[in-house]
Amino acid sequence: MEALNDVAVFVQVVECGSFTAAAERLGLSRSVVSKYITRREGRLGARLLNRTTRRLSLTETGHLFFQRSQRALLEIEEAEAEVSRLQEAPRGKLRINSPMSFGILHIAPALPEFLARYPDLSVEMNLDDRQVNLVEEGFDLAIRIAELPESSLIARRLAPCRHAVCATPAYFKSHGTPRKPQDLRRHNAITFRYQQTPDEWHFVSGQGEVTRVQIDGSLQMNNSLALREALLREAGLTLIPTFIVGDDLRAGRLQAVLTEYRTLELSIYAVYPHRRFLSPKVRAFIDFLAEKISDPPDWERAGSGCHEAMQ
Repeated sequence: MEALNDVAVFVQVVECGSFTAAAERLGLSRSVVSKYITRREGRLGARLLNRTTRRLSLTETGHLFFQRSQRALLEIEEAEAEVSRLQEAPRGKLRINSPMSFGILHIAPALPEFLARYPDLSVEMNLDDRQVNLVEEGFDLAIRIAELPESSLIARRLAPCRHAVCATPAYFKSHGTPRKPQDLRRHNAITFRYQQTPDEWHFVSGQGEVTRVQIDGSLQMNNSLALREALLREAGLTLIPTFIVGDDLRAGRLQAVLTEYRTLELSIYAVYPHRRFLSPKVRAFIDFLAEKISDPPDWERAGSGCHEAMQ
């Protein structure tokens, strides 16, 4: 314990930049702080600090010892916090942001079970297809469907987000069933505004050959649930996330085509701000989502129609 105290005082002296400032932070006298440093240097047999009347500076040995000591103290602090977290029950308000369609279909129905499991929690869920700034807008966590770029956010992947080319059986009966990606040029395509390339769909064959198809259509939308409604009313065909149409494929209301090709694949993530310690309420919700949304997710499991479409 004495050695650990010496190390902790040394780190405080370096971080504060002086014996006096470190003494004030630690609630000790300057002479006691100096005693700790002298004892540590004596045990190491090496000078850690160059002292002048005006300033302190680290020796080469001191710089190495500071880096290792600071890291070790952080590990101890995090270990203590981890133990404390195990004793804490999630409580308070959890603010969540989710894309609108995914939130309506897959987050909102699960919230009653989550709140029953954690009665000291309340949830505020915001549905918004724009990418919010979690820190500035005060969200604890967001669901993102994307391939995430490098950022200061921490992300946990929950499941794949695959897409399928779909229409009603009646539409295909009237307009023909596409057999290869190029056939899509002859069809009315309903496009989703927020896709990276809404007017160009990409397909990968089993041999790895990539086909890019310029598609055309009379209808573009910014919401997947509205797009599904247009599909069911035989307005055309579209490239749509399987989490939207899993039940429709299972029931035969929609039919997936070009299933031998791979097409747009994203991932569903839970993201949260970079914080040193993850709060119990955020950890509990992420673990709950991971339990509910596995890989493969429910909407793609065998018998749903999506599973077969994505093989």
